Amino acid sequence: MVAAIEPRAGELFLEIGAGRGELTRPLAAAGARVVAVEIDRALAAALDGSLPAAVQVVTGDILAQDLAGLIAAAPGTATTSARLVGNIPYNLSAPILRQLVETQRRADCFIDATLMLQREVADRIVGCPGTREYGPLAILVQLVADVERVLTLPPGAFRPPPKVRSAVVRLTFRPSPVLIRHPALFDRLVRSLFTQRRKMVLNAVASITRSVSSIPPRVLLERAGVASDRRPATLHLAELARLSEVLADAGPVLE
Repeated sequence: MVAAIEPRAGELFLEIGAGRGELTRPLAAAGARVVAVEIDRALAAALDGSLPAAVQVVTGDILAQDLAGLIAAAPGTATTSARLVGNIPYNLSAPILRQLVETQRRADCFIDATLMLQREVADRIVGCPGTREYGPLAILVQLVADVERVLTLPPGAFRPPPKVRSAVVRLTFRPSPVLIRHPALFDRLVRSLFTQRRKMVLNAVASITRSVSSIPPRVLLERAGVASDRRPATLHLAELARLSEVLADAGPVLE
């Protein structure tokens, strides 16, 4: 992971789940500054007393942190952007990824993220339209970042070996390729469509259009340039964005 990250002197890293410092120490040794978040009080205390001054240990739940605030308040640095690293708790992957995306949308404070995840979650993040893995998580992440798989790890790479496979992905953050004027409506649209991913778009979109607009679903799809016999999992970001904008223009926006 350290080789994949390629830390450089002077960079600022926000680390999720510092543990015993396996990543923290080599990042600091490369001359980087690190804000390391660890929820386990005993591990955080042990780290705090054994790391160089370039590392700030924050004890707490990552989901309860103001990530942009941690970056802006990092001692010894004037930057407002950071690189993100972490071995993400597998049962919290989705909420943590949503937190990262929401923070990036609001504060534009991440350069990239190198994250270890359960392999199935990694598959969902890198999923492309038309594949089984493509869905709300891929759409959410790909709105703000280009995604690539860096490593795949077998259970034997860990002690004790877990019952799941793992993978490391890199998110390179960039401006969204599509305009999303109403993020809450867009997210709601995507969730609604993909709970009915096997249906045709015409039928899948009907449930949300009834609560947003009196315009018939077929007319909304025509205005968005989306064929009514498509399946939700074939829709690209640009098509989903156009459909969201047509919905917003057709009636009161639900935030």
